[in-house]
Amino acid sequence: MRSSTTTFAQMNQSTNVTFSTAEQAVKIITSNSRVFMQGGAATPLRLINAMLNRAGSIQNIELVAISMYGNINWNRPEVLSSFYMNSLFVSDNVRGWVNSEYGEYLPVFLSEIPQMFDRNILPLDYALLQVSPPDAHGYCTLGTSPDIAISAARNAKKIIAQVNPRMPRVLGEGIIHISRFDSVVWEDAELPEINYSLKANDTSLKIGEKVASIVEDGSTLQMGIGAIPDAVLLSLTGHRHLGVHTEMLSDGVIPLIEKGVVDNSMKKVLPGKTVSAFVLGTRKIYDFVDNNLSVNCMSAAFVNDTHIIGRNPKVAAINSAIEIDLTGQVCADSIGMYQYSGIGGQMDFMRGAALSDGGKPIIAMPSTTAKGVSRIVPNLKEGAGVVTTRGHIHYVATEFGVVNLYGKNMEQRAALLISIAHPSHRDMLEQAYHARFGKTLQSHKPNTVAL
Repeated sequence: MRSSTTTFAQMNQSTNVTFSTAEQAVKIITSNSRVFMQGGAATPLRLINAMLNRAGSIQNIELVAISMYGNINWNRPEVLSSFYMNSLFVSDNVRGWVNSEYGEYLPVFLSEIPQMFDRNILPLDYALLQVSPPDAHGYCTLGTSPDIAISAARNAKKIIAQVNPRMPRVLGEGIIHISRFDSVVWEDAELPEINYSLKANDTSLKIGEKVASIVEDGSTLQMGIGAIPDAVLLSLTGHRHLGVHTEMLSDGVIPLIEKGVVDNSMKKVLPGKTVSAFVLGTRKIYDFVDNNLSVNCMSAAFVNDTHIIGRNPKVAAINSAIEIDLTGQVCADSIGMYQYSGIGGQMDFMRGAALSDGGKPIIAMPSTTAKGVSRIVPNLKEGAGVVTTRGHIHYVATEFGVVNLYGKNMEQRAALLISIAHPSHRDMLEQAYHARFGKTLQSHKPNTVAL
């Protein structure tokens, strides 16, 4: 816990708020309602599970959220009969729910979710939030995940807040006065942690080196979720004057800031500031962003706006994929018809990077799955969703090289992608190339690209 953490006794003395238990707080939720749940490291688990325990006493509750973390006790008949999960991005802890008859996925760009709340396309009756303790003036922050929670808090008819002294006070747009809360719960609990460096392996490190080789000094970085973006950061220690304008901020950026590699001096949007929509990692990053004036966490409507992204120089947007076909269509959200994750902000940043002067939209992925199946395929699986279209694709990286598909026709793209596929799958892909184009591929030597 941080030394500056507010205690329950201190908060009781400094506010006129009446605290209740989680079980009491969620009693204001009535049947036939839509409930927003904050996500990421700010997932209000205590409130969510208390709400789900009301199954049977309330009915026809629609839940909306993006990625949530922690143990959500949903897989019970009584919960499924009362609650419907309408997910805006699918995380591991609710994936089975979303893919059942009691849930669904709503495809949407992360940048556009706030306007769904603002324009009453998804009107919200309740919002469950987890916030930092209030300052001397009664202002809390939405902590690590203001992203879409800013809009949800603005539009929900009633707010139930879980105040956590372990939640960092993150500066930026996610500021909310404690008087806005209809019910308040004190919950001293550790935030969920993910250490992406522990997920690194030889493959991700090789990919990180190859991607870093095409990132120029003065670039503005966007990193997606996972081991590969973290591996890219490890390979950028020799760069200069990098900036950060990203959907997600994690531990990997801290050494670059401390070494002066990231100084945000070349950015046009909020120069001097590290900008993100949410923070997710270990306690180290949570402590780093706490009351840090150099870090601004903003609404996804701002961070993921393609025109705002494009105003920064040399945006290097680094995202991953489940599979990519030989024409450059990228599936990043489903395995066939099974909904695995979501569109999220991939297209926001792929397009924003393309609009940036000297920008590089990059899809980086291992050449095979953990089971050895090729991620570069002749055709996407039946029912697979296309997140990045072949009209938006630019750079693709695997451990075998980096290729640039922009400005290339279908045949040229196929040849380039085969050159960075796993060697054990290139014969199969060459056969698909021959079947499609009526030609024999002359070489599958790994390719590299120049700046």
